[in-house]
Amino acid sequence: MASLLRSILAVTGLGLLLGSPWAGAADLLPDIPPAKARVSETQGCVEPTDVMRHNHMKFLLRHRDATLREGIRTKKYSLVECINCHVPDPDSPEAVHYGNPKHFCSSCHTYAAVRIDCFECHRDTPLPASRQAGSTTPHAGMADRSLTDNAAAALRRVSSLAEEK
Repeated sequence: MASLLRSILAVTGLGLLLGSPWAGAADLLPDIPPAKARVSETQGCVEPTDVMRHNHMKFLLRHRDATLREGIRTKKYSLVECINCHVPDPDSPEAVHYGNPKHFCSSCHTYAAVRIDCFECHRDTPLPASRQAGSTTPHAGMADRSLTDNAAAALRRVSSLAEEK
């Protein structure tokens, strides 16, 4: 009788485990869109995939600091270049914006529950091909709008504080 009870419990436990949310956990991983280009024959991105997954924010922040504080502009860790390579052109039928699960950045940041604010100022799509060719402006990757809602609200707050003084 005891062995029958153990067998029933084992089968029930196995059924619960296979029917559990963890059974299809691989389906929950982010679907990361492929890059449009390769850096070289042996390497897809500017750094190996595992290095980029763990350190991309450090690279972007260092690049930002070098650009803003020292005037050094390179393409290697540029957010604009990341977007140009990993996000479909805005004119293509596959065009998506940040927030869409198919957007390169959204695919992992949504999975990891990370909120980023890069696209409050920067473009979340590459420049259209027609504008990329002749673009020499250092702000080519900035959003097309002059001020985002958040930036405009921040300016209003600062202005109201200045008027109070």
